[in-house]
Amino acid sequence: MIAFALITIVGYLLGSIPFGYILIRVFRGADIRKSGSGNIGATNVARSSPALGILTLALDALKGLLAVGLSLLLFPGQNVLAESAALAAMLGHMFPIWLDFHGGKGVATGLGAFVLLAPKAILLTIAVFVVVAAATRYISLASIVSAAALPFLVWVLGSPRGAPLIVCGAAGALLIIVRHHANIGRLFSRQEPRLQWRRQ
Repeated sequence: MIAFALITIVGYLLGSIPFGYILIRVFRGADIRKSGSGNIGATNVARSSPALGILTLALDALKGLLAVGLSLLLFPGQNVLAESAALAAMLGHMFPIWLDFHGGKGVATGLGAFVLLAPKAILLTIAVFVVVAAATRYISLASIVSAAALPFLVWVLGSPRGAPLIVCGAAGALLIIVRHHANIGRLFSRQEPRLQWRRQ
């Protein structure tokens, strides 16, 4: 119980570091929550600065990777703890205590977390994301489709981590999809903006 509480708290705190907000504040002197979609994630940051968007993506993924990595290092063989760390990191990114619980959508953080838990499935998930994004230029749609594909891919490919990983993947996918509820509405009404890179 103590191990679960420790991993969950550490995972949440790591996930709650708002890198997108920090980078735009430091390098642009602006509040990313007041521009574009208002999201602190990499896609919205990229609308202000592609370079900072890429850096945000990498750092947000690193949060998930570190959360799961610490769990695997400190408590090897305890599958449920690693999966809990992944979900805690995603929840931290989505609901960071430092920003009044208004955060991002968890895609990059989930990516980083599952790199260690299901590397083969993540590679295929990234491929799904790239194909959908390239075909539609809707990053939100690519995020939703690839998130939904992850638990299915984990199941198809198989994993020694078994059912806990599939459940974790499904829970993470559901969180991401729910966080995209506004995007889903705009997609159906054909008002969702397509990704456009702006030169800086």
